[in-house]
Amino acid sequence: MLQSHLRLTPVCRIPLAAALAFAIVHSTPAFSQSMSLEQARKQVAPFYEMLNQPATKDLKALSEQALAPDWKSYSSETDFKGRDGFVAQVGGFGKLIPDLKWDIKDVLVDGNRIIVRSEASGTPVGPFFGVQPTGKSFKIMTIDIHTIKDGKAITAHHVEDWAGALRQLSAK
Repeated sequence: MLQSHLRLTPVCRIPLAAALAFAIVHSTPAFSQSMSLEQARKQVAPFYEMLNQPATKDLKALSEQALAPDWKSYSSETDFKGRDGFVAQVGGFGKLIPDLKWDIKDVLVDGNRIIVRSEASGTPVGPFFGVQPTGKSFKIMTIDIHTIKDGKAITAHHVEDWAGALRQLSAK
């Protein structure tokens, strides 16, 4: 049996372990697929284009440009819509809120994930979550986390302050 004559002291093991951990972590797909801020903005542009006055857009074409065929949009850990369901939902919002605007405020990149903080605003022309239209507008914060693979989004996890929108629309 061949034995190694190299014996590392405990003090030498720590830097070696740290170097090994660094090499492993930075060779993972998340790090190898990291993109620049400019690339990230370009990647999510078609998605947010869908959300700006969606009644005037070819939502199917924009979704095919930005989203993988099996893309999932999660509003909770278990509740999600596929690409076609999302396109239908956005189309409905476009009819209900013709001036819908999704303004990107901040973009962060973490490997193959793009985090977008934005502001959604609009004026509903029909009943919105039970609130009758009054000509009032809403402005709310939203946060989306997009995961990218092979140049397309494969998932989006999102939170919108719809309760805040309802408060604004129903305020006296």
